[in-house]
Amino acid sequence: MSQRDGFASGFLTGTIVGGIVGGIIGAVVSSRLDNNEEDGDSSLFQSEKREKLTSEESIEMARHRLEDKIAQLNHAIDDVRQQLGPMEKHSLEQESSSD
Repeated sequence: MSQRDGFASGFLTGTIVGGIVGGIIGAVVSSRLDNNEEDGDSSLFQSEKREKLTSEESIEMARHRLEDKIAQLNHAIDDVRQQLGPMEKHSLEQESSSD
């Protein structure tokens, strides 16, 4: 019974301490992000300010980047299929010959 009491108090203490530490870390990170935005140090905001893109243009650019990544992934998948194709045929031949 004493182990349960020790567990409960330890769990409660850990929860409280973790919440406090997490809150402090969150506040520090948030204040640094706010400072970066005000100073214009954030690369995302700098690139948008320099190019002065409209939201439609930035969406279009993101769409093109995604299409390029999808094409790269499809190409990589095709390469792996080609490499695995002979291996699969070989393993199927071995299974059929052992039967």
